[in-house]
Amino acid sequence: MFKRMGLIALLSLSITGCASVQMSSEQAANLAKTFNKPAQGQAGIYIYRKKSIGGGALKKDIWIDGKCIGETAPGIFFYEEVAGDKSHTISTESEFSPNDLVLATVSGENYFIKQYIKLGVFVGGANLEQVDEETGKKEVMELGMATKGQCSKQ
Repeated sequence: MFKRMGLIALLSLSITGCASVQMSSEQAANLAKTFNKPAQGQAGIYIYRKKSIGGGALKKDIWIDGKCIGETAPGIFFYEEVAGDKSHTISTESEFSPNDLVLATVSGENYFIKQYIKLGVFVGGANLEQVDEETGKKEVMELGMATKGQCSKQ
């Protein structure tokens, strides 16, 4: 009985533990949170993962057009400028294969993509959804900015 309870406790910790990633400076995060318009000919993409109870121990890679942006953890965001007036593929590592979201951008606009963890067969998977600007700004304001370029799978 005690072995079973111990196993359940261990599994619970693996699901709700806290993953950590390398964080950007507070100054860089605060600048990104001003939500300025991107440079001319560019579009801004905020990719974030809210704080959550489930899946806290999981880190999941994020790519834009095949370029590593970084590993996510609960409570972090990334900001990346990309060519405007073009479609971009945002991908997240999931349980068996990446999940993609195709985003058609307009120069001078900011976009907000939320990554969320979902139940999987062996380990939690991840998916992406675009959210409106008001929701995205509100949620990003509560998060820290992670350092770019640290993916577990290249």
